Amino acid sequence: MAMKVFAVALLSVFMGFMVSISDGFQPVDCSELYKSGETVSGIYSIYPAGDVPVWVYCEMISDGKDEDNGGWTVIQRRMDGSVNFYRAWNLYKRGFGNVQGEYWLGLENMYQLTSNRKYMLRVDLEDFNGRKGYAVYSSFSVGPEADGYKLQVSGFKDGGAGDSLSYHNGQKFSTFDKDQDNDKRNCAKQFLGAFWYYNCYNANPNGVYLGGEYSTDIAIGNVWYTWKSNWNIGMKSITMKIKPVP
Repeated sequence: MAMKVFAVALLSVFMGFMVSISDGFQPVDCSELYKSGETVSGIYSIYPAGDVPVWVYCEMISDGKDEDNGGWTVIQRRMDGSVNFYRAWNLYKRGFGNVQGEYWLGLENMYQLTSNRKYMLRVDLEDFNGRKGYAVYSSFSVGPEADGYKLQVSGFKDGGAGDSLSYHNGQKFSTFDKDQDNDKRNCAKQFLGAFWYYNCYNANPNGVYLGGEYSTDIAIGNVWYTWKSNWNIGMKSITMKIKPVP
């Protein structure tokens, strides 16, 4: 079924510790788990659409103001370069990676989550010198596949990282085998990633994990440009996470 949430990619790689919850409880997202009393960050199953479980990492505590804390559903995470993010459309649609480490939740899962509730997004960044920054967006949603999983994001609030994502607002998602950007180039091929590219990017969180600053001018790294004002500085870690608007 077209509306079925894809869990196989994440389930197939998970072999580690899982947080136990009560039988019969089918939380839509991590915020429902948090409200039920689950306050330990870890791996949980959620149910964005029906009875199909999806394993995710729930971040129950974040740095920042109180209203930003608790119950975050992690939709993307990079931390060590262990997972290849230069993937085809079908994998970005259904999700891939290891929920214990680096993973992409899947565009269909993101659509199912954000189609019935209003969500906010937080992006946490860390560089290879230990410096941290973040950006918060008060509104975040992903459209259906028929509309290219189009991104809608607004309401930026700065946590030191600057606003790299608003540039991508209103764009369809692109991979190397499905070019939906506004540039005459294939941005995903040009910059070895996959994202809601425009002409082409200010944010490339799914770019190549290169280990910091690299001495090229081809801008293929996992870059958040407004933080470093440099296309050639990749991040040590990037986490994108969502929760319902209070």
